[in-house]
Amino acid sequence: MQATRIVAVRHGETAWNVDTRIQGHLDIPLNDTGLWQAERLARALVGEPIAAIYTSDLQRARATAQAVARATGAPLSTEPGLRERSFGCFQGRTFAQIETERPEDARRWRRREPDYAPEGGESLAALRARITRITHALAQQHLGEQVLLVAHGGVLDTLYRLATGQEIQTPRTWQLSNAAINRLLWTPDGLTLVGWADTRHLDEADEAARDEPHS
Repeated sequence: MQATRIVAVRHGETAWNVDTRIQGHLDIPLNDTGLWQAERLARALVGEPIAAIYTSDLQRARATAQAVARATGAPLSTEPGLRERSFGCFQGRTFAQIETERPEDARRWRRREPDYAPEGGESLAALRARITRITHALAQQHLGEQVLLVAHGGVLDTLYRLATGQEIQTPRTWQLSNAAINRLLWTPDGLTLVGWADTRHLDEADEAARDEPHS
């Protein structure tokens, strides 16, 4: 049975990540650390056979993917299906604000109720269905090859759950680090986990590398 190798990456850091402010579909750019992370990610993937790069259309993911495309020469396509979960009325707020302003919504969110959606947003069940569908569609086009998917924390969380058989409501015990390298294998039977949360390309860099200009 032919398979598709997938490298899945969460975008580099943004100022709102630092502030624990919920981004969702809001189009927030990378901060300086995020730009640095994108360049380090690109260097780490140079030399790997990447047949195609697919990125969320939000600029924090797109800028991360563009750094890899420049370094590797792999073709880059924008795929709105890889967007973060829409958090509706939660977008732009911090976790602390939601707890204070909408305690009942916060409780349902913490419980990871599969069909609960913030007002104007997307449920976890809908997110899972979307990511399952788009991953299947993209992987089918690249049997025997490796592709890079650049997306968001909620997307990466969903991919991990799909690959390990974790239910939507299972508490998360795995990392969703910015610009970490995560590896999956896709076959028509589904996803399996190969490696997760590899940040060696970020940890091994010396501080001087942060001062290098961003291309």
